[in-house]
Amino acid sequence: MMDIKTVLVAISTILLIAGIATGVFIWSDRPTSVSLRPYDAKTAAMGKRIYTENCASCHGINLKGQPNWTDRNSAGKLPAPPHDPSGHTWHHGDKILFDLTKFGTAKFIGGDYKSDMLPFEGVLSDEEIIAALSYIKSTWPKEMQKRHDLLNESLRQQEAQN
Repeated sequence: MMDIKTVLVAISTILLIAGIATGVFIWSDRPTSVSLRPYDAKTAAMGKRIYTENCASCHGINLKGQPNWTDRNSAGKLPAPPHDPSGHTWHHGDKILFDLTKFGTAKFIGGDYKSDMLPFEGVLSDEEIIAALSYIKSTWPKEMQKRHDLLNESLRQQEAQN
């Protein structure tokens, strides 16, 4: 007969393996590298259409977001942020923006993060998500686009070192 310690270790090991397997399954369809293409007119034009049809209802046709986007509303959720220069979108690398869009903030950030941002997985293809994000970036001032490019390069170098 097994003692309780052996049973608990066995159960813990099984749960750990199941958790790792679940994580691998959930994230296995993520592109390993994501690069927005704001300088490609065709991609940006497709992205504008996708943004207008899927994102503008919350983030605004002019990418201005919802009022008081930094303050939680009565439901405890953060309103949709702007994607123009007044927001923080450009502070995040391409891969993070992609993951937030595809998987939604709750799944990406985890915990009890409250937001109305729904995941677009199963709604938009990876290419459509990249196009919409490329459109957003194409609207930023050139200097901001350059800073975002430098951020992405820095993140890629960090990832390559790990």
